[in-house]
Amino acid sequence: MKSTVERLSPTRVRINVEVPFDELKPDFDRAYKKIAQQVRVPGFRPGKVPARIIEARIGRDAVISEVVNGVVPVKYSEAVTAADDVTPIGRPDFDVTEIADGDKITFTAEVDVRPEIVLPELGSLRVSVDDAEVTDAQVEEQLENLRTRFGTLSEVERAAEDGDFVLIDLAATIDGKPLEEATTTGFSYQVGYGNVVEGLDEAIRGLSAGESTTFDSKLLAAAYADSESEVTVTVTSVKERTLPVADDEFAQLASEFDTLDELIADLRKRLDAARLLEQASQARDKVLDALVEGTDVPLPESVVTAEIDARVHDAAHTFDHDEERLAEYLATQGKTRAEFDAEARADAERSVHTRLVLDTLAAVEQVSVTDKEFTERIVSQAQQYQMSPQDFVQRLQENNQVGAIYADVLRSKALLTAVRAATVTDASGAVIDLSTLLGDDATEPADDATSDTPVASTT
Repeated sequence: MKSTVERLSPTRVRINVEVPFDELKPDFDRAYKKIAQQVRVPGFRPGKVPARIIEARIGRDAVISEVVNGVVPVKYSEAVTAADDVTPIGRPDFDVTEIADGDKITFTAEVDVRPEIVLPELGSLRVSVDDAEVTDAQVEEQLENLRTRFGTLSEVERAAEDGDFVLIDLAATIDGKPLEEATTTGFSYQVGYGNVVEGLDEAIRGLSAGESTTFDSKLLAAAYADSESEVTVTVTSVKERTLPVADDEFAQLASEFDTLDELIADLRKRLDAARLLEQASQARDKVLDALVEGTDVPLPESVVTAEIDARVHDAAHTFDHDEERLAEYLATQGKTRAEFDAEARADAERSVHTRLVLDTLAAVEQVSVTDKEFTERIVSQAQQYQMSPQDFVQRLQENNQVGAIYADVLRSKALLTAVRAATVTDASGAVIDLSTLLGDDATEPADDATSDTPVASTT
């Protein structure tokens, strides 16, 4: 077999392959055997029809076509393996250019490939993250949250105030017509949270148990978006929350500590640890941004197109691929379809750019993934989807996504290589040592920002 590579662009090549018939005897044998199982010739059992009879019955061209269909992808893979610096990242477009019976088969394969990428020196990367200092006010806020968790509710005979818990009945009408889906009774609500109906807090404040009022509001439901409704709210009970006194007795109730001072010290320690994790996560995200923005990457159009198609498909799937419903939803978000498509392309280009940079980094730094790291990622993502690891792996296999998960782990490790090499400072200018958090074998300090491969979608 002979093969040559033509570079059509920084992201696309044409591979020219010539296969002499001398190499095709095993392929002809397989083709005859396959066809013999399919044809029925009087006097011969299925699978036992001689090659000369097969050619006489269905023609030599049909046999050659069967051979070509099997040979082309195999010889393409061999040509890719033999080529230097050719890493396909898309599906090839085949074109059989010549079939000279008894002599040779020639074909071409055009395919997008990973472009040559020059990465910045990792040691030159400098990023700044927020300070990790924990203030007394933040510790006090955590203590107040803990007291709130252990607070008790008691019914009061007074008008409702912010922070009170009330039981309410709600009924809404539009043009005098009652809306069943906007009617409820015995609904528990905390005054001041403003997350149910616009204007509800203002209406409830000052109402005592047994009192009602009516107000105008725009409902949140998409079916009534921007429609004015008249809402009647009736308060049936008012309860206030009483917080326990912050003392040693409370510390013993709410924690394993004997004194309030010990509890407060532990809260500060936990906040310190959380802030360090936030710094590590910020560092990772900012180093990734620096890498991507500092690296010129020609983007393979077929890969970008596939990414766009996947994003549009996912969005349309939510509305059963009903374009009108999708357009209506976009309108509620203040977007046109053209704007949505432009955002999908920008997001897809960013995603492909990022993956190519991290794949190159992994190759340059010779990053590898251990079985333990791969298994840990599988278990972690299975938990996110509330599936058993076995069922999750089966789903991945059914959708050909095992390789995508492996690639996500590899990219995460490659990114952490860059984070370790970069100079990370806080807002005060002090250099931060993240080695304790990152370690040598960590695959991610926090949520993985390099993965955009959901279950049951192709990559």
